[in-house]
Amino acid sequence: MQEILTVATYLVGWLVCKWVLEIENGLITLIISLGASLFVYILIGVKEIEEKKKKKNRN
Repeated sequence: MQEILTVATYLVGWLVCKWVLEIENGLITLIISLGASLFVYILIGVKEIEEKKKKKNRN
């Protein structure tokens, strides 16, 4: 699930850069979209770790 959301974020980020922000430079578009997808990947990972810790503490 985490990887699917990361890929979706990358694609959405790329499209936003190209169509909404109209960034012509491919490198900048790549950096922005990869940064957004990495942020989502890390955010989901941290959330899963916190949920595992809470579950462990309950038992």
